[in-house]
Amino acid sequence: MIRNGLAVSDDSGNNSVMNISTHLFLTGYRGTGKSTVGRLVAAHLRCHCIDLDDAIESRSGKSIREIFEQGGEGQFRHYESLALEDASAEESSVIALGGGAILSEQNRDVIARTGWCCWLDADAETILGRLRGDVSTVDRRPALTNLPELEEIRDLLKFRRPLYQEASDCRINVVGQSPEQIAREVLSQWRARVL
Repeated sequence: MIRNGLAVSDDSGNNSVMNISTHLFLTGYRGTGKSTVGRLVAAHLRCHCIDLDDAIESRSGKSIREIFEQGGEGQFRHYESLALEDASAEESSVIALGGGAILSEQNRDVIARTGWCCWLDADAETILGRLRGDVSTVDRRPALTNLPELEEIRDLLKFRRPLYQEASDCRINVVGQSPEQIAREVLSQWRARVL
């Protein structure tokens, strides 16, 4: 069925249409699988997946690294808020948020007003391992502090976890799970809370 503007298979695998407009947001620290899981969930729901980092680059005409180099984190967060406003005005989609999108109260309000949000969580060691295994992350996203990698992740997680919790309707621990398993759990949680 389509609920909240998104297609959802019921237990029989059949689809029908219901028009309630909302988005399914994925939040969490970088490296927790938001983009990959977002594409899987969107494919299952037969809707569009918006990766907010891609939207930022498209809107600004610059890579994330260039934005940071030329205008710092403040400039990046400005583009991030604009991209989120644009994405939330689109038809119902799965939106993979950047890891720091929840830092802004304005962004958290947009998320709460326009959709349902699932937090993909992992411990700092797991995140570091995933980031080191993803060349595109290293090339695309600069460090946010001068701390060693693991220490940066631990510090930022400590600060951000209450905000992830505030912005989210559910939390999924992704440690030891494949993207497909996580996507199934996201869909299960979404069905249980939204349908």
